[in-house]
Amino acid sequence: MSHQPLIDGFEFATAGARQKGRWPVRELPRLRDMLASDAGEIAYELEGTRDERGRPGLRLSLQGTLELRCQRCLEPMPFEVGADEVLVLAASQAEIDAEPADAHAPDRVLAGKEMPVRDLIEDQLILELPYAPRHEGCAAGAGQRADERISPFAGLRGLMRGKH
Repeated sequence: MSHQPLIDGFEFATAGARQKGRWPVRELPRLRDMLASDAGEIAYELEGTRDERGRPGLRLSLQGTLELRCQRCLEPMPFEVGADEVLVLAASQAEIDAEPADAHAPDRVLAGKEMPVRDLIEDQLILELPYAPRHEGCAAGAGQRADERISPFAGLRGLMRGKH
């Protein structure tokens, strides 16, 4: 995309504006480095909203498939993204820091007059990625079960039995 859409965060949220489209994965540079392939695109919908406390926010919905690398066999694997998050806007970092930490509270983001939509999409996609992606039934590492591993002392045991 040659044109980078920007929104005024508070204005977008207050107006209840809506924007949707598709974003090519190859145009998400921070995410691209974490993938096996930069093929495909992500469908997004951004909607201005208010949270349950009346604070302005952005609802960001993402749908698509990313190509990750399995950490067991190192082969590419598809990863389905289906995110729907509310990002509560803040006017300053001090406003975010003043709020007590709560793992169940919506994420807070700094609002600005020029918020790049690409950065919102890319940040959320990065948060959606698994820490160590693996195929469900990956053949690599399945050759031995944990209880069937060869003991490093097996050879000694054999030597000791031979001396009796």
